Amino acid sequence: MPERKFTGLRLREAWILFFILGVVMLNYPFLHIFNKMTPVFGIPLLVLYFMVGWPASIFVIYLFSRTLDKEAREQAGEKDERTEQE
Repeated sequence: MPERKFTGLRLREAWILFFILGVVMLNYPFLHIFNKMTPVFGIPLLVLYFMVGWPASIFVIYLFSRTLDKEAREQAGEKDERTEQE
């Protein structure tokens, strides 16, 4: 299966999309939806929403940072190869 490469523009668009999604999910409509006294496994729904949503957003940031780091290393390798060829 071929590895998909993210160009700088696509990665920047994804960052913006996930930032907007994070802001929306921490705003009034979503907080109001999950602000119920319904416990799930004995945990209030709003607390569970934060306990799942916060680590999920941290994980997405981690994946993006790994992708950026990998691209930076690849670009540095390409620059090193170009300077060696000259």
